[in-house]
Amino acid sequence: MSDAVPETMLAVTAETSGGPEVLKVTPQPTPEPAEGEVLIRVEAAALNWGDILERRGDYPGWAPRPTSIMGLEAAGTVAKVGPGVNRYNVGDAVCALLAGGGYAQYVAVPSPQVLPLPRGLSMAEGAAIPEAFCTVWTNLIERGHLRPSDTVLIHGGASGIGTTAILVAKGLGARVFATAGTDEKCARCEEIGADKAINYKTTDFVEAVRGLTDGAGVDVVLDMVGGDYIQKDLDLLKTDGRLVSVGMLGGNQVTFNLSSVLLKRLTIAGSTLRSRSVAEKGALMAELKRCIWPMFEYQGMKPVVDSVIPFEQAGEAHARMEQRLHTGKIILGVSH
Repeated sequence: MSDAVPETMLAVTAETSGGPEVLKVTPQPTPEPAEGEVLIRVEAAALNWGDILERRGDYPGWAPRPTSIMGLEAAGTVAKVGPGVNRYNVGDAVCALLAGGGYAQYVAVPSPQVLPLPRGLSMAEGAAIPEAFCTVWTNLIERGHLRPSDTVLIHGGASGIGTTAILVAKGLGARVFATAGTDEKCARCEEIGADKAINYKTTDFVEAVRGLTDGAGVDVVLDMVGGDYIQKDLDLLKTDGRLVSVGMLGGNQVTFNLSSVLLKRLTIAGSTLRSRSVAEKGALMAELKRCIWPMFEYQGMKPVVDSVIPFEQAGEAHARMEQRLHTGKIILGVSH
């Protein structure tokens, strides 16, 4: 290992499953980049709901966990490159899609999952990109086939995925509706770009969307709730509409009327990201570079950052996410 990279680093770990209080900063061996990997000196790492599930011990058993350190996206500078890597040099500013390990001072990641930090963005903003934008792109665009002429309903509009989906959908020219749990969050969704945001706690979003569309409904629904939302989503879809599921906050057991799917020729789709191969993740990151990076660098789009919290206070960051106090991405600032 080079003199510039220490043999040990600090990382946020959890010795047992439990509440936010189980997260502690502990010394860990600094990873050595293998062939085809890049070692990143992490400056910022973003929280995702999968981190909460992993800390609780509720992460699905089929999802691989190559490291005990959480963190699915990060930004920093290249500290070292492994054999066979010629795309990056030490000192390059980058962001990366991870299978884990982001809550640390250093993380090793396959080079296809690394992209240059978009010009004009901070490290905190860069950390908010990979997991969120890959999730939105693969589900809203590749599976939801969102077109500029479409109308889309985005549930959880104030979340990291929700704010990202609003940005991408509006950037493509779609008409965008969103749901959120407070009037303040609804107002923020509209500031970000939603044509209308609906407080689902005080308003029936089905009736609201029908009213906004003169009864026509929407072409695409991006759903992270599941449960009893699914039938409501299907009811709102137009003929040939697409429902894309990215989460199960309301439960994974679903009952719906199949006739509505058949009669309206609806498509129900969904996907996960973490279990994909390096090649699949690399291809998705390349799509972001081709299609989303110009929105950052030439159109002024920026990820929505809720707050930047020192990684020594990761427990407080997790509590903020669990209490749904955030709008956009919660970022851990990593000290060295």
